[in-house]
Amino acid sequence: MENNTINTEFADAFKARTKKQAVSIIKFLKNIKSNEEIMVIKNQLIKCCTSVAANYRAACRGRSKADFISKLGIVHEEADEVLFWLELLADLNYASPELEKLTKESDEILRVVAKSVATSRNNLVNSKNKTLTNSKN
Repeated sequence: MENNTINTEFADAFKARTKKQAVSIIKFLKNIKSNEEIMVIKNQLIKCCTSVAANYRAACRGRSKADFISKLGIVHEEADEVLFWLELLADLNYASPELEKLTKESDEILRVVAKSVATSRNNLVNSKNKTLTNSKN
């Protein structure tokens, strides 16, 4: 993948941010007493929050712009799922300042990823259009 496809400094910081969020969520979940239903939520939440971090890392190692965008789409889906499970915990009366903080950070991560997907897709389309225009000349 071309070096200019993603900003390396931003990518490194965002890798750290998504990993930190996964660790924070896992630590938060350790403090919630579990019954059968809560165990399902905990397992799902751990899977998707770690998937955000792991798949973002994979996206940064994408072999092409299209591969990067595809993998970033997975990150977007997983980040949205994280928010769903956090919201569900709040709806089940597990609301707390810590859960609110985790939800806010997860929402910000989702917004960054959504913007990155849109920008990357737009850039890919524009570069293809430029290539087509140049080949006609």
